[in-house]
Amino acid sequence: MSDRFFLDTNIFVYALLDSEPVKKKRANELIETAMECDLGIVSYQVAHEFLNVALRPPNLMPVATAELFLSIVFKPLLGAPPSTGMYSDALQLKGRYGFSWFDSLIVAAAIAHGCKTLYSEDLQHGMKIGKLRIADPFR
Repeated sequence: MSDRFFLDTNIFVYALLDSEPVKKKRANELIETAMECDLGIVSYQVAHEFLNVALRPPNLMPVATAELFLSIVFKPLLGAPPSTGMYSDALQLKGRYGFSWFDSLIVAAAIAHGCKTLYSEDLQHGMKIGKLRIADPFR
C-alpha cells in the first residue's frame, strides 16, 4: 500500500473474534500493514467505539489488555483528531448520503486526513466520495 488509508472500528473487533477466523486473519493483516507502513490511521472515535465493544460483556479483553492495545496499536495509528470542521463535514455527509451519524464521522475523518481508502464492512463497497473509496476488506 502506498496511499494513506483509514481503518473502521469493525476491523479491530474482528481482529479479536475467534468465532470469525477468516475475518480475524484479514483484520490482523490490515492492522499489521497499517502499523508497519505508517500510512494507516484511525480516529479517536474508532478507539472509543472499539474499547466500548471490547470491554462490555462478554469482554473481548480485560482492562489490562485493553491498556496494552491502546498503547501498542492505537497510539501509533491515532492520526485523525476531531475538529469542528470535521463535525460540519460529517453533517453534510449525513445529509447527502444518509449515513448514520457515526458512519458520517468516520467518513469525514478519513477525508479530512487525506485517506484514499476507508476499510469498513459497514458502508457500500466500492462507493467513492471525492477521492475516498470505501472498501469492504472481507468481501
